[in-house]
Amino acid sequence: MTDAPTEKPFFATKLATPPRLADAVSDVIATALFDGRITPGDPLPSEGEIAREFGVSKPIAREALRQLSGVGLIQTQRGKVARATAITGEPLDRIYGYAVRSSLTRLREANEMRHLFESGIARLASERRAEKGVQQMAKAARAMREGLGKAEQFIEADIAFHLGMAEATGNSMIRMQGEGLRSVQREVSELFSRRSNRTAEDWDRTVARHEALYAAIRDGNVEEAVRMIDDHYKAADIASFEVADQMETDDDD
Repeated sequence: MTDAPTEKPFFATKLATPPRLADAVSDVIATALFDGRITPGDPLPSEGEIAREFGVSKPIAREALRQLSGVGLIQTQRGKVARATAITGEPLDRIYGYAVRSSLTRLREANEMRHLFESGIARLASERRAEKGVQQMAKAARAMREGLGKAEQFIEADIAFHLGMAEATGNSMIRMQGEGLRSVQREVSELFSRRSNRTAEDWDRTVARHEALYAAIRDGNVEEAVRMIDDHYKAADIASFEVADQMETDDDD
């Protein structure tokens, strides 16, 4: 009589002794997701299989999967196996979206954060010039020019441009953070694009700034790219005061 063959462990990692076992289990699974051993769409082992492999209870395995689902790394559905999802900045995007819609103060803070973040992005993007991102910027700049005076088309192109800039760094974590800031950019862009006093010349200057920023990154002109980002946000700061004044006037009516 022979012993049954031993199944090969899925994760092949022994747990340390953490304050919470569920945290340790979710950390190991998340590592497998980030290093590509589990790719988007792949099924994960069942709760029972995870529990056996890690030597924990089913409730611990269930809690670990719940944590991963809560941050958008896996998709769970009652009665079906959990599956890996594409790793994006969507969870951050939802959080920032709630924040910037809560008050003008939070919106200003978020735009200040974007300025600091994108100054670094502009520098790195112009040094590395990852082809996919540079091409996305070029396409978005053309779409902005074609969308002059058309708020919704312009806003979508504006968002795509800044995501392209993050992509041009060649850094997946920066790309993810850029995706997480989409709701901030959308809120800012919608407010500024729909200002009642926005002229055709104002629209054109905004596009020209983006075109100049694209050219600086495409050509590897680091200092010019950083200067263009600073100019871009100076213009945004001026516009934000106009928006604030309008909003306060509306509230007083």
